[in-house]
Parts: sequence; C-alpha cells; structure tokens
Amino acid sequence: MAASCVAASELLNNIKQISALRPKASYAVRAVSTTSPQCHAQLPQRARSAPQQLVGVVGLEIHAQINSSTKLFSGAPVRFSAPPNSLVSFFDASLPGTLPVLNKRCVEAAVMTGLALNCAVNRKSLFDRKHYFYADLPAGYQITQQRLPIAVDGVLTYSLLGGKKRNQVMRKNVTIKQIQLEQDSGKSLHDDVRSQTLIDLNRAGVGLMELVMEPDMSCGEEAAAAVRELQLILQALGTCQGNMSEGQLRVDANVSVHRPGEPLGVRTEVKNINSIRYLARAIDYEIQRQIDVLQRGGTVQNETRAYDSKSGETLPMRDKEGLQDYRFMPEPNLPPLILYEDNASLPTGIDACQVVVVQKIKEGLPELPSVKRDRLVQTYGILPEHSFTLVNEDGLVDYFEAVLKATKKEPRKVIGWVTNELLGHLKQQDMSVWQSPISPSALAELLELQETGHISSSVAKQVFQEMWRSPGKTALQITQEQDLGLVSDTAQLHIICQKVVDSHPDEVHAIRSGNKKVLNKLMGLVQKETKGRADPVLIWKGAEATSVEI
Repeated sequence: MAASCVAASELLNNIKQISALRPKASYAVRAVSTTSPQCHAQLPQRARSAPQQLVGVVGLEIHAQINSSTKLFSGAPVRFSAPPNSLVSFFDASLPGTLPVLNKRCVEAAVMTGLALNCAVNRKSLFDRKHYFYADLPAGYQITQQRLPIAVDGVLTYSLLGGKKRNQVMRKNVTIKQIQLEQDSGKSLHDDVRSQTLIDLNRAGVGLMELVMEPDMSCGEEAAAAVRELQLILQALGTCQGNMSEGQLRVDANVSVHRPGEPLGVRTEVKNINSIRYLARAIDYEIQRQIDVLQRGGTVQNETRAYDSKSGETLPMRDKEGLQDYRFMPEPNLPPLILYEDNASLPTGIDACQVVVVQKIKEGLPELPSVKRDRLVQTYGILPEHSFTLVNEDGLVDYFEAVLKATKKEPRKVIGWVTNELLGHLKQQDMSVWQSPISPSALAELLELQETGHISSSVAKQVFQEMWRSPGKTALQITQEQDLGLVSDTAQLHIICQKVVDSHPDEVHAIRSGNKKVLNKLMGLVQKETKGRADPVLIWKGAEATSVEI
C-alpha cells in the first residue's frame, strides 16, 4: 500500500510534465487532390522528371458570365432558371432592324477584372463579328473582341499545396493573354425521346468575359488551383458570381504533351468543364491518354473532346484538323469602345456618369484573396496554410473573424476549431459556411467556457457535437444539463487518483523503475473516470494532499 501511495504521488506530481508531452493539435488544409505524377514532378520538394520524359502542357480558356442585371447589348433581364424564352428581347432574337446598345456595367466589370489581374487595359478596344451557324445563335454570328480586346498581358498568381506533407503553400503564375467582352449563345435542349431539339434563348446575349490563359501549367492540380483563385477574385470583385453548376464559369482546357526543350505537341481541347474537381481529373486523364498514345507509337489527333464524369474519361466530339473560317469582320453597328484614364482626361462637355473612367474603378478595387491571405497571417499570426484554407472556403474568413471578436481566445487556438471541427462537419454534410447550425457567437461562447476553465478541451468537443445536433441550445445550457463542468472537488479527485493507482500495480512498478511514459496511460485513466472533466491543476493539488496523509 505504501508503495502504491508513493507511486500515486509520483504520478500526480508529474502532471505538468505529462501536459508538456501531449501532442499539439494538427490542422487539415483542404486542397484539390490529384494523382498526376507529371504535376508532382514540377514541385521543387520532389525529384524532377528525367529530360526525356513526356510532361503535360495546359492552357485554359474561361468564360465568366458577367454579374449584371441585364444583357450585354439589350435590356433583357438576366436570371437563372427562368421559364424558357421568357427573357428574350427583339435584339436577342435577331429580329431585323434591331441594334446593339452596350451595357456600361459589363464594360466596368471587364475593366475591374483586368485591373485585378494586372492587365494592361486598352483605352480603345473594338468589337467584331465571329460567324458560325448554330441553332441557338439566331444572328448567325457572335459579337466579340478578336482584333483589339479590352485588356491584355495580365498575370494570375495562384497558390497550391506542396511539400512532402502537402502543407507548404507554393505560389505560381500564369499569364493572362487577354480578356475580351462577348455575348453568350442560347441553349439547345435535346429531346431524345421525341428526336427533336428545343431552343431556349434566355441565355442568348448574356454578357461574358473570355479570359485566355497561356499554356503555363503542367497538370490538373495547377489548372484547378488557378481557376479556383480566379473564381475567388471574380467573387471578391463582384464581376461574376462564379457558380459553375449554373454555368456562370465555364472552362475549356487545351492539353498537350512534349519533352522539355522540344516544341509543344499536338493539343486537344476539352470543352465546357463545369467543376473544378472535374477539371483536374479531365486534364490529368487527357495528359496520361496522350502519353499512352505516343508511347504506343500512335499520333495525337487535334480534336475537341468532352469529359465524362461517370467514367472519368475524355471522349472525342469532333476533329479540328480543318481550320474553321469564322469570317471575322468589324462590327458595323458598334463604334470603338473608348475608356478614359481619369476625370481630367474627359473631353469638354462629357458627363463622367456616361463614360467609363479607369482611375475611378481602380480606386474601388476590394481586398483581393492574395492580399487577404497575407493580412490574416500578419494580423493573427496563423500559418500560411491556414490562411489558404480560410480564403478558399467561401465565408470562412468572415466566420473566423467574427469568432475572434467575441472571444479572448488566441487566434492560433481558434483556427483549429474553425478549420478542423467546423469545416470538417460542414464537409461531411456537404454544407456551406452560411448553413452552419453553429453561429460564430455560439462557437465563441463555447471557446470562452474552455478558456476560462469551466470545461476541458475534450468536453468542449463533446459540447460542440451536441450543439451541432441541437442548434437551439447554447454551450452553457448543454454543459449544465449534462453536468460537464470541470470537477472542482479536491477530495473526490484524490479518491479517483488513488483508485487508479491501486488498480494498476504493474504501471506503478514501471513508473518507479523510471518509465515516465506510463504516466500518460494513468493520466488517461483518471480522465476516463471523470469523463474528461478532471482539472489537471486540481488533480495535482489533490496529489499533494494525498502525499501528506500517507
């Protein structure tokens, strides 16, 4: 019995050492996953591919639907899921005698996007007609900007995770060749049962920004990260809502393979990818497909392909061997688009409200995602990978900062709750941040209970689970109803500790022999007896009292 009491004293007097030995919380960072060996070969932390190995080359063409209440050249409203052909003006239907009237909001959106992407904004740009004949293109041509687009020569800086543990934020650049304004086509609805095609012109004439990215990427992961960064920028600017499921952001990927140092190979175009995840998979599949074709001695065909999300394969649609003649010509019904640098450059008699002033748009640029990530790291002292997660999840930065305003807990401790507990639950149930049943103020109340010593960290997680299941209950209510507060009765803790020591003589012997690691097990048993409610500080005090009695 005396030996057991001495062991108990040793156990309880080393509680502080046990706390120091406990592992720190780990943080999960969400990233687009890919299995592409070509992409991983580009990361500096990994061995580079041999010179003779074929590698992927990826360029993108992205159509972003401009966030405007009306269409690009008509006053018809823009609305998703409206009844077919209910949002069509005479111009959209290409009735004779109708003329285009340029939407100022669309021009301002293109200029703002160009500035955010470090483009040179042309003070003069031109509109052209691109002729092709589709049933959902009533005029037989599309108004676009082929010769002189509104913005050129930009750079998009995007981030992705690299390193052995995939927790290092790496920054890469992709060149933006140009941004051009153009009108969208209608939509063809194919009825296989009746063998007919129906036309919906609601989308015809909706304003688009086409962003052309140079082939500076090497795999699906890089392309997906670049598109996600662009999506965040457009949403921050308010120039495009970026909802890919509604067709507001559509991606065409130009994919080829070659050996480094040699000319680029024959490219294929994978059309109309409407998901960032599918974009990564489609590109990686297409790169591997082309490598397999060449290694078998075959030839890659210049063709358009579609991605089948069910099979995970790209399928041929049509070949592109013959150069299509779009018969570009200047748009005769639209004069050159003139932009002005500032109010001082406006001609006499021109109302500033009737023209687009670049300086005014530049002054109104919001905080961009890259700047926001740097601010979060500098302001709150969190790790770069944590800022990456916060910014990449829509609404998570606002949630995180709202929690910080309502609690005294350190940002480095709050970030774990937001990126692990909250985001983990949201992902499991496929919910957005805005749908979270736990509000920022509710989470802050829970963290305050833990910070002030009313509940332990393990109990805090139990309470979080209950708050998730019962959104109407507060952390304090759950703690009181289930009696989850820390045990503050020193005598009770003394009895529990003595019981644990008496029932584990082998562990006591190991501790007396110098094996301090066994303390972790006994410490866990004490917590188990109290259902995680034992306060380590009070246990230590109880240990001192036990030693005096013995």
